[in-house]
Amino acid sequence: MGVDFGDISAFLAVARAGGFRDAARSAGDSASRLSEAVRRLEAQLGVRLFHRTTRSVELTAVGRELADRLMPALAEVDLALDVVNGYRERIGGRLKLNVPVSAARLVLPDIVPPFLAAYPDIQLEIVAEDTFVDLVASGCDAGIRYDERLEQDMIAVPIGPRRQRYALAASPAYLDRHGRPAHPRDLLDHNCIRSRFASGAIAPWELEKDGEVFNVDSTGQLIVGTGASELMVASAIGGSGILGLFEDWIAPHLSSGALEPVLEPWWPSFSGPFLYYPGRRLVPSPLRAFIDFVKARAAPLPDQAVRRQSATASSSMASA
Repeated sequence: MGVDFGDISAFLAVARAGGFRDAARSAGDSASRLSEAVRRLEAQLGVRLFHRTTRSVELTAVGRELADRLMPALAEVDLALDVVNGYRERIGGRLKLNVPVSAARLVLPDIVPPFLAAYPDIQLEIVAEDTFVDLVASGCDAGIRYDERLEQDMIAVPIGPRRQRYALAASPAYLDRHGRPAHPRDLLDHNCIRSRFASGAIAPWELEKDGEVFNVDSTGQLIVGTGASELMVASAIGGSGILGLFEDWIAPHLSSGALEPVLEPWWPSFSGPFLYYPGRRLVPSPLRAFIDFVKARAAPLPDQAVRRQSATASSSMASA
């Protein structure tokens, strides 16, 4: 028998209060709504549950027996719901993110430790790779990618720095031996350390200054997969050539003098990364906690979250 749980709750509220008006006052409802719910329940059960007069409302014998049996059962339901509420308030569980290697190096170190400290019951798993995956099929709750590489129809939330630059650098010793480029075309005469993407492509360096864009398809002795950027840095410091990488990645080496900027006025800038996840009515509580944590740390923006309706052209610089 498909009895409406709301009608049962209304019946028990009236039984406890001893009347429709008092029950309505306690429940924040209307007496007429409660009365209609009790009538529906009586009609469905085929019995009278209350004796009603203009002066009083009393349970019938069957109504009393029903109330006596339902109240303990309803108390068990309340206890079960309290357990769920406890999980929601505590916020625990597993959160799995798929991120590019650059985000694992440059974005997450400032976020992960304070997040884990704030939510000790959350287990966070980071999968760092530069290939693009189906979040749902891979078992990930969310990912981090740059605007040009976001999947379609995803919710995107800004995370990390909002502007980044792609930088070229080499060791002072290398530049002393081979000369310092004055224009992007000069890179064609240099040993350039290149990155190969998981797709197998080696994208040209796209440099820009005052609206002029210059694509350099340079060559060099060393080609490194995007997951081994530390080798690129070490090789450049060792004098193997000119590298191209995120400015933030090599900033400590620029500050120390181990690397020297090359063609800095031509370094292109691009928008920072986004945390993205499938649009859902109910977001898992660990992911919701992470989203709220990221938003709270971010600088105010006109739109903190946007739904991606279409993907734009990919950018070789931003996807390094």
